[in-house]
Amino acid sequence: MTIRVLLADDQAMVRGGLRLILEDQPDISVVAEAVDGAEAVALARRLRPDVCLVDVRMPHLDGIEVTRALAGPGVRDPLRVVVVTTFDLDEYVYGAVRGGAVGFVLKDAGPALLVEAVRAAANGDALVSPSVTVRLLRHLAASGAPGRAGRAEPPLSERELQVVRAIARGRTNQEIAAELFISLSTVKSHLSVIMGKLGARNRVEIAVWAWENRVVGNGA
Repeated sequence: MTIRVLLADDQAMVRGGLRLILEDQPDISVVAEAVDGAEAVALARRLRPDVCLVDVRMPHLDGIEVTRALAGPGVRDPLRVVVVTTFDLDEYVYGAVRGGAVGFVLKDAGPALLVEAVRAAANGDALVSPSVTVRLLRHLAASGAPGRAGRAEPPLSERELQVVRAIARGRTNQEIAAELFISLSTVKSHLSVIMGKLGARNRVEIAVWAWENRVVGNGA
C-alpha cells in the first residue's frame, strides 16, 4: 500500500530534496506540494494524504497553525502531521505537540530518518527517532515550557509507568516488549489504557507528559 504524502515548505529546493528522498522509496508517493501554510491546509483537506510533512516556518500560516487546523482538538477526521523543525525552535515544537503533531524531523536529519518518520506516522506511530525525540523533549522540560505539570498524577500502575518511561526514552513497541519481557500485543494494550488515563492522543503526548511530570529523570 502506497503512503500518500503532502509536502509543505516555502523553499523550493527543500521541497525538491524531500520529494527525491521520499519518492525513491517504493511505498511512498508525494501527491502534492504546498508553498505556504494556507495552501497546505487547503490541499490537505482536499486530497486527504496519509501524512503531511510540514515545515515550521512558512508564510500565511506557520507549521503550528497548520497542525492545529489539520490535527488539533476538535478536528473531525484529523490528518497525521509530521513537523520539520530545527533543534533551537523549542517553542514551535511544543506548540506542534499541543496542536496534534505525531512526529518531528530535524532539518539536518538524514534520508533514512525522514523515511522512518513518514512510515511511522502512516502506521499510527509517533516517536520517530529516540535521539531526536529525547533531545527535544529533554530540552522542553529543561526550559520549563508551560504544560500540564503540577496536576495530580493519574493512577498509573507500576507496569504502565514502566511503559511510559520507555516511551519517553524513545523506545519502539518492539523494544518495550523486549525490555519488559511482555508481548507486543500487551504493549499495545498498555498504550491504549495509558492514553485513556492521561487524555493523550498519541505517543508524543505521553512522552511530553512524562518529561513535564519528571517521570523520566534527566539521566534517561
